[in-house]
Amino acid sequence: MSVGEEVETEPRRRGGRVVRFAFIVGVVLLLLFGVPWWTLVAGGNHWPTPVFLTGTIVVVLAVAAFPALMFSGHGRHHRDGPAKIADTMLGVVWVLFVWSIIGQVLAAVLALAGVDSPARYRIATAVVTLIALVLLLWGYAEAMRVPRIRRIDVTMPRLGPGLDGLRLVLITDTHYGPLDRARWSRGVTVAVNALDPDVVAHTGDIADGEVSQRREQAAPLGDIRASMARVYVTGNHEYFSGAQRWVEHMASLGWEALHNRHLVVTRGDDSLIIAGVDDRTAAGSGVPGHHADHEAALAGSNPELPILLLAHQPAQIGGAVAHGVDLQISGHTHGGQMWPFHYLVRLDQPVLQGLSRHSDRTQLYTSRGTGFWGPPFRIFAPSEITLLTLHAG
Repeated sequence: MSVGEEVETEPRRRGGRVVRFAFIVGVVLLLLFGVPWWTLVAGGNHWPTPVFLTGTIVVVLAVAAFPALMFSGHGRHHRDGPAKIADTMLGVVWVLFVWSIIGQVLAAVLALAGVDSPARYRIATAVVTLIALVLLLWGYAEAMRVPRIRRIDVTMPRLGPGLDGLRLVLITDTHYGPLDRARWSRGVTVAVNALDPDVVAHTGDIADGEVSQRREQAAPLGDIRASMARVYVTGNHEYFSGAQRWVEHMASLGWEALHNRHLVVTRGDDSLIIAGVDDRTAAGSGVPGHHADHEAALAGSNPELPILLLAHQPAQIGGAVAHGVDLQISGHTHGGQMWPFHYLVRLDQPVLQGLSRHSDRTQLYTSRGTGFWGPPFRIFAPSEITLLTLHAG
């Protein structure tokens, strides 16, 4: 192939990718907005013409505005106004999409029961609208509250008796973002400190936005107390928002940024290695020196000591097993955040939430997350601040 042919082929490939991406986005938008439109407005309801036209115009405007708002809000400049609108729209349309499908099933059941049209469609529409409204109001309240404490006991056979009962508090996926949650952040700090932790870990996705944009919301992290260590690793969202600057900012707040490295905590005659690796997306982020490296994280450590590993995604558990980690703690999944999105999460992650075992030695705890991403709703996936009490074997 000549140089000229290479130059010509690359734009064609890029153009093909753009077309495929636009096609996929278009199909997704048509489904997300089209199914609720059909269920609530068009399909069998026989609404008066003004109602039908008004509903159709609202949906068309929403479909047209949503991509622009999302791009403006979550693009390079992180514009908070458009992001708030786009995120809320996404949450609302997801709930309407899911329950509109269920509404179609309800209409079919009503038809079998002998309910005539358009009554059965209007009943289904009323049910879908009421359930969606209740779920969205409840989901918003769940997202905005300071998370409940989830208490988990974990037995680590290699843990020495001097560290039996060590109190590890896990927070993750705080996602400080377009909605100003500085007050919420202070509430999280109060809740964590009330647990009197020995170690506090943050397993990434601190914020959606640069340090300069989210400094006030993240500030209460500096007031979190731990008797032995405060440790942090990057999540995938840091790599959209200045990962190295977040690593440096957490260090400035007094946290140990475990950027492919470890530290050792000791009580009495017994010690525990606490290691951390970058998120699995780091290698493709273009940020110099960032990639998940278990070898570097454990370099120079005593192989006889138990290992606690911070890694943002449960999908990183393979590396933990290969390197003899005793317990990995992760976040990322949000427990699905908005039912039934958890089915999609499970396509990418081995675990949705909770404590799981992955080898004779290695266990994994996956948090549902302390905050939320994007849509300000949590539906059947409550947030958590996790108190892990470690017990010697």
